[in-house]
Amino acid sequence: MKIIYMGTPDFAVAPLEAMIAAGHEIVLVVTQPDKPKGRGKEMQMTPVKQCAVKHGIPVFQPVKIKQKEEVEKLKSYEADIYVVAAFGQILSQEILDIPRLGCFNIHASLLPKYRGAAPIQWAIIDGEKETGVTIMRMDAGLDTGDMVSKIVVPITEKETGESLHDKLMEAGAKLIVETLPAIEDGTASFTKQEDDLSCYAKMLSKSMGLIEWSRSADEIERLVRGLNSWPSAYTYLEGKTCKIWEAKAMDESSDKEPGIILTVSKDAFEVSTGQGILQVSMLQLEGKKRMTVKDFLLGHAIVTGSRLGEKTK
Repeated sequence: MKIIYMGTPDFAVAPLEAMIAAGHEIVLVVTQPDKPKGRGKEMQMTPVKQCAVKHGIPVFQPVKIKQKEEVEKLKSYEADIYVVAAFGQILSQEILDIPRLGCFNIHASLLPKYRGAAPIQWAIIDGEKETGVTIMRMDAGLDTGDMVSKIVVPITEKETGESLHDKLMEAGAKLIVETLPAIEDGTASFTKQEDDLSCYAKMLSKSMGLIEWSRSADEIERLVRGLNSWPSAYTYLEGKTCKIWEAKAMDESSDKEPGIILTVSKDAFEVSTGQGILQVSMLQLEGKKRMTVKDFLLGHAIVTGSRLGEKTK
């Protein structure tokens, strides 16, 4: 079975490695164009391209994959199936119709829940207890195709966007290798999604990380965990941007206004919220490195009674 694989970020590397290790024939890897990165603006290969080059697999990097010449190039490889994971471009119906077995997506949620760009982070932010990976046959809709297989991944109390990303990446790699034989021999079963059960996981932005202290401590903690490592949750401390990297909702209450620093200990400080108290144990002040509150307090005072969230004009 000839496979064309489409993917771009780290999430898409593990499935590619797993399919190669399982002996599948990857005839082409399609990924996003190289981009300049860092202070020197040197061109950087995508993680999936790096993997493909390492294994000697041809790489195709179309700017717009829907264009006629790009579609014709895909057809020339005569692949039996396309496998897609976080590619970053929408495939046209013309492309979806090329491989005889269809196009299949490795999606990081238990569909139909969390269709869209950021299912991993939103599952944490929304307080889900579990998520997973779904292999689905792609159609013209946004993550609306028939489901082939699923694997469930529990979300722990301390789960972050980064840690859950890594778990789902490995789960997706395992699941696609288990699922491909059934697709190839025609024994795979297809289940339609119930649209009424779907929700949309919109794309992340830096602005959504701004902490609203009027929200509950539980909500803020989930925001902190969900947006770790990007784009991160943040507030303002003495008028400077302050990223919050670790925090815990406490089973306590306060009559102070939201955003007021209530107590400061050697390892953490506590902040009043709209409901409950948030204990902060790791932060990063603008222009500084990420550090524990314990280390931060060695060179910087945090004053009880001061307010977080006020930006210097």
